[in-house]
This record gives sequence, structure tokens and C-alpha cells, in this order.
Amino acid sequence: MAASDPIADMLVKVQNAAKAGHECVDVPTSKMKLEIVKILKTEGYIKSFKIVADEKTKHQIIKINLKYDDENKAVIHGMEKISTPGRRVYSGYKDLPRVHNGYGTLIISTSIGVTTGKKASEKMVGGELICTVW
Repeated sequence: MAASDPIADMLVKVQNAAKAGHECVDVPTSKMKLEIVKILKTEGYIKSFKIVADEKTKHQIIKINLKYDDENKAVIHGMEKISTPGRRVYSGYKDLPRVHNGYGTLIISTSIGVTTGKKASEKMVGGELICTVW
């Protein structure tokens, strides 16, 4: 059975790998996933990422190197999908939710591309709420 929500699958994979203490995690690539991973890198939730070809399937995968603090605790404490294929959630820039009192990051798909909630507010654009990371 094919995955019905590939972005939620990616978030769960990354979160589980971080909790288990893995150094890196592989996820199948897509434009949306790549944009989300770029934001995770920019916001300091992951060390690095690179796109590599999977030898077995000949498809491209994103290899994400997870980040840990000095006490070997994962920098990613949690990730939560907001919009689902069955229930899309949209918000105007004035009504964007705060994530953990400003300590988390909201990832939103806008007309200017996938960006953080903070940047969307600055540029006064709303859009589809994808997920939160803290």
C-alpha cells in the first residue's frame, strides 16, 4: 500500500530517528520535502542534508544528518503535521499560530514558496499550514 501522506511519513521518520539517537535518516525525495528539510537546516534543527541516488531503487533520497546537543539529546523535540490530505488548514498572516510560545517553528506553504511562519508574517502572506517543529 502506498503512503497517503508522504510529508507526515517523513516527519515521523525524522522524529523517530532523533528519539532513537540515529546519526542520519533517509527519506524519499520530493520538492515539498526538500523545501521542508532546507528550512530545518536553516532553523538549526538538523546538521546537514544531501540528495543521493538509492542504488536499489534508482530513485533519489534525501540523507538527513540529525543534530544533537552537548548532552546527546536530539535538537528536534517534536514535529506535528497540521494539514492532512483529508483536511487542509489555511491561515492568513495575521492569524498564524505561535509554536511553543515562539520557541518552535511553523512551516507554511505560501504563494512565495515554502517558508517559516515568521517570514510569512514579515512578508504579509498566508497559506497552508504544513507542520510545526520544536
